[in-house]
Amino acid sequence: MIENLLIAWGEGPVLALAGVGVGLVFGAAAERSQFCLRASTVEVAEGHAGPRFSIWLIAFFAALTLTQGLIAAGALDVTAARQLAATGSMSGAIIGGLMFGVGMVLARGCASRLLVLSATGNLRALITGLVVTLVAQAAYSGALAPLREAVVGLWTIQGNGARNLASAIGLGAPAATFLGSVALSAAIAFARRHAMSYARIIGAAMVGAAVSLGWFATYMIAQNSFEIVPISSVTFTGPATDTLMALVAERNIALSFGIGLVPGVFLGAGATSLWAGAWKLQRFGPDSPMERHLIGAVLMGFGAMAAGGCAVGAGVSGGAILSLTAWVAVAAMWAGAMATVWIMKAGQSRPAVT
Repeated sequence: MIENLLIAWGEGPVLALAGVGVGLVFGAAAERSQFCLRASTVEVAEGHAGPRFSIWLIAFFAALTLTQGLIAAGALDVTAARQLAATGSMSGAIIGGLMFGVGMVLARGCASRLLVLSATGNLRALITGLVVTLVAQAAYSGALAPLREAVVGLWTIQGNGARNLASAIGLGAPAATFLGSVALSAAIAFARRHAMSYARIIGAAMVGAAVSLGWFATYMIAQNSFEIVPISSVTFTGPATDTLMALVAERNIALSFGIGLVPGVFLGAGATSLWAGAWKLQRFGPDSPMERHLIGAVLMGFGAMAAGGCAVGAGVSGGAILSLTAWVAVAAMWAGAMATVWIMKAGQSRPAVT
């Protein structure tokens, strides 16, 4: 079937269609489960890890278990994925991850969460997300590109085996699948202990399933295509810049998985929000100053490009295929976010100087 579609439509439209399908699943699941790395880090930093932390754990370990399970079954091969095969940057993962973590706390959401919230009528998220996209484009090929290249070039690591965490620690896909399933079961039990509904648990698991579906869909297209097709999954900063350029540039932008993913997520999140009666216009206010959101957006846009992906692209998609730099990046995001929460709390508790 895929081969017939490729012959009839070509690689670009088929990849975009796959992106839309995966995006619809991710958007609907993320909106209903309220999946958000920023909220998870806030819970942990404040010392009361609970529902939000559970959601992130379930999504992460669902993605890891399903992806590694496909690899163990011989249905997926991710060795050609950029997060494993290309030269990576440890300095970019650390510095960019820290910047992204600080930024998502200031902006009250990571790149994926901002896109989901935009679809539910949140104008703060829409404007902040646009700034993230513009800064990411500037960091990729614009005025900020030299600075990004300098950060990335501080400490590089070769591709293939050097970036493969499984190879580094001698962990095969079957063992990774087993360990992931144990961690997923523990995360679900933790969620139930905090009275999380089965609907939200399923929604969080579907976020992770969408990541695995992205890897599988692009792999199957690559296997049946006569052209070289990059294997990828859910990520937002890069695809968001491509989508924005496709909307505003005069030149034709090649269709890709990412081009379909972003509108798919927006439609999926928006549809479920309307269906649940949760769609509501939200603007900047006294408790959400625009300047803080914009500073956070700048840090996230640059940080994501330096780290090799956003909280989902590096943290979940890259983490699911056991990319070393992805795990380092998401650890840095956690560290940057939690440190920011602590600093902000300390500033709020400090008595005013009279």
